[in-house]
Amino acid sequence: MVSEILPAERTKNITYAIRDIVVKAQQLEQQGRKVLYLNIGDPPVYDFDTPQHIKEHLIRKINDTKGKVARYADSMGIKEAREAVAKFLTERRSVPAATDDIVLTTGGSEGITLAIAALVNPGENLLVPCPGYPLYQSSLALFGGEPNYYLLDEEDDWQIDFKDLERKVNSKTKGIVIINPNNPTGGVYTKETLLKVLAFAKKHDLVILADEIYDQILIDGTHYPLASLAADVPVLSFGGLSKNYLMPGYRVGWLHFHDPDKRIQKVVAAVKQLLRARLSAPHLQQHAIIAALQGDHSFLDEVRAKLKERRNLSVERLSRVPGIRLVTPRGAFYAFPSVQLPKNVTDKEYVEQLLEEEGVVVVYGSGFGLPEQEKDGVRYGHFRVVFLAETKVLAAAYEKIAKFTKRFYTQHAYEPK
Repeated sequence: MVSEILPAERTKNITYAIRDIVVKAQQLEQQGRKVLYLNIGDPPVYDFDTPQHIKEHLIRKINDTKGKVARYADSMGIKEAREAVAKFLTERRSVPAATDDIVLTTGGSEGITLAIAALVNPGENLLVPCPGYPLYQSSLALFGGEPNYYLLDEEDDWQIDFKDLERKVNSKTKGIVIINPNNPTGGVYTKETLLKVLAFAKKHDLVILADEIYDQILIDGTHYPLASLAADVPVLSFGGLSKNYLMPGYRVGWLHFHDPDKRIQKVVAAVKQLLRARLSAPHLQQHAIIAALQGDHSFLDEVRAKLKERRNLSVERLSRVPGIRLVTPRGAFYAFPSVQLPKNVTDKEYVEQLLEEEGVVVVYGSGFGLPEQEKDGVRYGHFRVVFLAETKVLAAAYEKIAKFTKRFYTQHAYEPK
C-alpha cells in the first residue's frame, strides 16, 4: 500500500483571508455569476495606473544596458536604488538614512518575512495590531513564533489601546509591529500615539517593525515616519512602490534599518545573510525606485482626490445601513465597518452569505485577527472594504450590501440596535 505524503506541520496555520475569499468568488464566476471585487488593495485593477515616467524609465533600462538587467543584482539591491531610497528618506521624510541602512526586497512583504525570520525564535512573539495585516501572523507561524495581539480602539479613531498593550507584553516579546496607515482600518496614528509607542518600546527593550507602505496615501492628517521620531529605539521600517506608486505587480520594496545605538547589528547581519541566500530581488524593477523617488510626484494629488471622494461615499453609504457603523478612514484605501451579528453567526458567515447572494466580495474582520465581540449586549463583527473602485461601482456594491443586510437580519429574526 502506498502511504500518503503529508505537508509540513508549519503550513497548518498559514492563512490569508484577503485571497482565500477569492476562491469562493471564482467558483461563482464559473457558474456565470457577476462578482464585484472589493477585497484586494490593487490600484491598477481599477482606474489607477503606474506613472508614465516610471514605465518609460524601465523601458530605457531594458534597451540601453545591453542585457545587464538580465543578470543577478547585488543581494542587497543595486547601489543607485539604495542611494535613492536613503536620499528620499533623509530629504523628504526627515529620516536619517545612509545607503548601507537600506536593502531592497521583492515587495514590502519579503522585507516583513525576512525581518521576522531574523528576529524571532520559536516560542517568542511579536506584538501585532488587532486588527492588522495577516501576513504578520502567517510569517510568525512559518518560523515558529507567535502573534501577540494588542487591540486598536475603534472608539478612539483606531488608535492604540495602550492599557491592552501593557497587559500583553511579556518576557518572550521581541518587538512590536506598527502599521501606519493601518491595514485594514485606514487609521492614521497621531504623533502623540507614536511617541507613546517609542516610550513603550524603550521601556520593554523592544524592536519596532514599522510598516509604512501607505505613507504617502493620506486622505486626512499627517504621517510621521517612526524612525524620524526615534532617537534611541531601533526601528525596522518597510516601504516600497506597490501602493504609493501604483505598481504592486512589479514587487519592489525596501527595508530600512534605523539603529541609533547600534543594538541590532547582529539582526541586520542576519537579514543580509538571508538576502544572500535568496540571491537577489528582480533586477530590472529595482531601477523603478530611482525614477519613482526622484521623479514627479504630482500624480499623487489626483490619487488622493479620487480616494477622498470614494472614502466619503463609502462612509456616507455604509453608515446609513441599519446595523453597520464605520469609523472614517484617514489613510490608505480601506474601510473597516462593524456589523451587528445575530447570536451564533460569525462575520465570516455574513461575508460568505453576502458573496453568495449579492456577488460582492469583501473580507471578514476575523481574517485580520479581530474576533467577534460583544458590547452593551450587542454582538458585532467587522468586514474590510477596498474603496479603490469608481464611485458608480462602489455605489452599486453598497446598495447590494444594504439590501443584503436588511434581508440577513430578517432571516435571523434580528432587530439591529
